[in-house]
Amino acid sequence: MIKVVDLFCGAGGLTHGLQKAGLDVVAGYDIDGTCRYAYEKNNKALFVQKSVTDITDEELVKHFSGAKIKVLAGCAPCQPFSSYSNSSKQGIERSEDKRWLLLYSFAKQIKLASPDIITMENVPLLVNHKVFIDFVDALRDDNYHVWYGVVFCPDYGMAQSRTRLVLLASKLGNIELLPPTHNKNCYKNLEDIIRDLPPIEAGEESSNDALHCASNLSEVNLMRIKASKPGGTWKDWPEHLRAKCHKKESGSSFTAVYGRMSWNKLASTITTQCTGFGNGRFGHPEQNRAISLREAALLQSFPSNYDFWPSDLKIEKKSVARMIGNAVPVRLGEIVGQSILAHINKFNS
Repeated sequence: MIKVVDLFCGAGGLTHGLQKAGLDVVAGYDIDGTCRYAYEKNNKALFVQKSVTDITDEELVKHFSGAKIKVLAGCAPCQPFSSYSNSSKQGIERSEDKRWLLLYSFAKQIKLASPDIITMENVPLLVNHKVFIDFVDALRDDNYHVWYGVVFCPDYGMAQSRTRLVLLASKLGNIELLPPTHNKNCYKNLEDIIRDLPPIEAGEESSNDALHCASNLSEVNLMRIKASKPGGTWKDWPEHLRAKCHKKESGSSFTAVYGRMSWNKLASTITTQCTGFGNGRFGHPEQNRAISLREAALLQSFPSNYDFWPSDLKIEKKSVARMIGNAVPVRLGEIVGQSILAHINKFNS
């Protein structure tokens, strides 16, 4: 029997992918209580609202009771490791950010629970930092075989240009991620994922799906998106529509905002602010609006019926966008799960 516990589980992207692969995820931990509904509604697992720093010594051991193989998964919040949160000098750490310590807390839980297999996902820049080196060294000191690498999500059938650091570690023997399932000649694109959703206007919600809702646009931003071309930039706009900051030399190179996506290309990396037209290349290819919450979730490879919010409550769009943007893509979780099962079968055959 294989049992999995998912630390930093959020709305359940990794858990859902692992379960799709055939692994039994018994519990997920996250400090954000707004994730409980989505996590438990869509996954056969218990949601525990608790920081990893507060997990007691015997807690994880109880979750793993009766398991032949114990798997511990975790994706510590990536904000302190991202390029947005670091100095322009690579490797300089923001030591005042307590989230740096969460990876050490993850290592502590590994020491206490002694799982057979570990998986972790984060931003690629994490490898530049001492906290990651210490994490890997601690695993190897405990006789884990460790593999890690930077994964380009389109190589595994996701239609967004997301790159993620994936780590796998095992006490059974050498472990690694399965080889890519796609290449640049057969990547999925935006059209493959969201073309069939019904059209909506900015500020409108689909009558069939409350999550298929788009943010309002100001009058000037509505004019801006009408002047935008798929794959283009704000430089395509007439001069009077350009933002003051973009007219300055310091802002003239920031062309990755206020952009429309293109049907035949990959989507931009889905972030927690992906439903805002001005926050990146998140404009719909044809409709004069930013992508909807449902479109963002689909690009994160959540199933079309994944339920993020109780139907009897008004959707808190910022909260749902945060869940979606912070999630491990479901498809990536499924690939990790398949890799773990292939590894177990190899060493248990």
